[in-house]
Amino acid sequence: MKKITVILIVSIIFTCCKTEGKSEETSTVEKIIEIKIESINYDGLELLLNKNDNKTYVINFWATWCKPCVEELPAFEQLQKNYDNKNVVVILVSLDFPNQLESRLIPFVMQHKIKSHVVLMVDADSNTWIPKVDKNWSGAIPATLIYNKNMRQFYEQSFTYKSLDSTLSNFLKTP
Repeated sequence: MKKITVILIVSIIFTCCKTEGKSEETSTVEKIIEIKIESINYDGLELLLNKNDNKTYVINFWATWCKPCVEELPAFEQLQKNYDNKNVVVILVSLDFPNQLESRLIPFVMQHKIKSHVVLMVDADSNTWIPKVDKNWSGAIPATLIYNKNMRQFYEQSFTYKSLDSTLSNFLKTP
């Protein structure tokens, strides 16, 4: 009888421990699922590029494989955090390969704790849509479009937080 009781207690403890391990695995999986990155083509991007409301949009074109892009991401994250309640929207348009969404982009966003809105551009016809974003854009990244209903400017360059904040302030001064 004692052996059965001991076996029963050990089984219960083992089952509880195993369940706790599973819930940790589940919570990790749930975290991955919580990160939703919309895949868009140019039509979807065009909607983001032409909003006419009282907000200022900062749209950064980047990729996980682009070192200057990755180096400037903290500036955009800081901008999003500092201007979140000031009608400023930061959108990060990833130009990563669509087949690497789950294997590369989502883990990157998780690892770097990116809070800004991230979308994945899946329109392969870049020769058609790049000049629609800006007629002078060579297609190089990082690149950023900042606009509101009064101003629009495209920047084919990297930003530090200081230069990005300074640039944004010009848009926020416009009536």
